[in-house]
Amino acid sequence: MNRQQLIAQLARPVRYDVAIVGGGATGLGVALDAAARGFSVVLVEANDFAKGTSSRATKLVHGGVRYLAQGDIGLVREALHERTTLLRNAPHLAQPLPFVVPTYRYWEAPFYGTGLKMYDALAGRAGLGVTRFLNRRETLARLPTVRPDGLKGGIEYWDGQFDDARLALALARTAASRGAVVVNYCAATALRHENGRVVGLSCQDRETGSIHQLQARCVINATGVWVDGLRQQDGQAIGRPVKALVAPSQGVHLVVDREFLPGGHALMVPRTADGRVLFAVPWLGKIILGTTDTPRNDLPEEPRPFRQELEFILSESARYLRKAPRPHDIRSTWVGLRPLVKPQGDEGEDTKGLSREHTVLVSRSGLVTVTGGKWTTYRAMAQDVLQKCAEKGLLERTRAGVTANLTLIGGDWQPSGQARISEAQGLHSYGSEAPAVAALPGAGRDLGSGLTEAMVRFAAQNEYARCVEDVLARRWRLLFLDARQAGALAGEVGAILQQETGRDPQVGAFEDLARLYLALPA
Repeated sequence: MNRQQLIAQLARPVRYDVAIVGGGATGLGVALDAAARGFSVVLVEANDFAKGTSSRATKLVHGGVRYLAQGDIGLVREALHERTTLLRNAPHLAQPLPFVVPTYRYWEAPFYGTGLKMYDALAGRAGLGVTRFLNRRETLARLPTVRPDGLKGGIEYWDGQFDDARLALALARTAASRGAVVVNYCAATALRHENGRVVGLSCQDRETGSIHQLQARCVINATGVWVDGLRQQDGQAIGRPVKALVAPSQGVHLVVDREFLPGGHALMVPRTADGRVLFAVPWLGKIILGTTDTPRNDLPEEPRPFRQELEFILSESARYLRKAPRPHDIRSTWVGLRPLVKPQGDEGEDTKGLSREHTVLVSRSGLVTVTGGKWTTYRAMAQDVLQKCAEKGLLERTRAGVTANLTLIGGDWQPSGQARISEAQGLHSYGSEAPAVAALPGAGRDLGSGLTEAMVRFAAQNEYARCVEDVLARRWRLLFLDARQAGALAGEVGAILQQETGRDPQVGAFEDLARLYLALPA
């Protein structure tokens, strides 16, 4: 993970099989799949891995219950299959979680229960638990703070939960272990064309300013909500203007203390007052409330919630929780931008998506763009991308994928007893690497909230961390759990990072960011 060595690799005159722009779930998934097949791979990410949408999910590995109502059986079946694969390949980062749908009208139990029983049937042997109808007493035992007035009962079902940013990091490190060159804080500045074909890209190390020219047989645009930037650049280079592919949608999450929903079950409301889905999910000692679905026209790196989104989540929570959280109870707010795909006309591009949840297209120049989808199906998306590359003659067809049974780094760890990811982060999120972390200097020195000096050093030495935000937002999820505590630890974490990297750890910038995650819309 030595930064100088990584940048030196970019300077070598190598023609890669695959060059990927974007270090989120999709790009890292493609990098791992391609490297595992034996292709030479380079990936560049302008910021930190999972800096954008891929660290701001609702933390659920799920088949998508709501898609059953839309009749998209194939999509649900695929997601349920991928859910099982992910839980098997990364047991330290993804585990089963029980949910309860409380019912307040007599028709709700048979209506929602029938759908959830179908969910079980589609999962088959890959199911995580049996859907059960609960009476009022059983529902209150699982959701002790749910509103009791008018409660008829509930429905218990199972899905999965995970740590999204740490999963992204595990993908990056596993890809690197298979030979991929994976670099964060290195921005793709331009595509390179020859005779109307994409043959590589230019990138710039954001730390030193050095510029590098990368050659590749296949260039993949996996930049999420930002894919249209590269697509437009490509279209201008070959004289083929393109229409916008992505219509971004904003999802807001609020984090509150566990007192609002103690116990080990999540709460799911399948239909809120305006027809949306609401979750209250235990995660790493806190409760996540969300999410919204609000269109946006801009693409900020740090989107913030609108006032009506905050009011919606709090008001809907008050309909179902005996003690409803108020604005002063919020420990952190974070927002992700979802890349929703617009229908495309005939622009001379192959716009056939290989799934209704994600789209893969190849331009006339050979630029491959992938967007849409969700975390649960990242592995299937990667397979679809490489299949499309093979169909277009950009890569060989003969190399079969192996990621279905590829354990991610740390994943050979076996949880003891009833350890569950939603209870506390702890060293178990490092999986089999926990002993290596504990062996570093400062292992016994607790900086606060369970973070030790050794964890910070491990992040710098082995996990690509370059600044305080990398550690406190994505290696250790404190910014997403309690922004005030995260800001208080910035100075001490920064001092350790400076020893490790010799660079400015950007303490002040992180303290500003922590205040932003605490700030509520006026």
